[in-house]
Amino acid sequence: QVQLVESGGGLVQAGGSLRLSCAASGRTFSSYGMAWFRQAPGRERENVAAIIWSGGRTFYADSVKGRFTISRDNAKNTVYLQMNSLKPEDTAVYYCARRPGVDKMYDLWGQGTQVTVSS
Repeated sequence: QVQLVESGGGLVQAGGSLRLSCAASGRTFSSYGMAWFRQAPGRERENVAAIIWSGGRTFYADSVKGRFTISRDNAKNTVYLQMNSLKPEDTAVYYCARRPGVDKMYDLWGQGTQVTVSS
């Protein structure tokens, strides 16, 4: 059964950095677009970054542009989210997800990893 497993969350001070990883099982990772979402208590889920199957195109929400970088290593079946200059408003549970194409729904989600940024 294919799974997505996030890691790398934790507690960090404002201005600090974290790198999240999302490891996928299965042999079709390189066929999927990947994305990172986040959800804070009482707020809607937000798509913060996405990357196509080849890594050649990326998307960022305005709220993280210039601070977060999404990347992937298809040989390792892993997608990353490098988060720099973290702010308290970045505090949320971060989820990775996959979709088979830019016009498709996200069809598999990880369990999430907590990121807490203290002021």
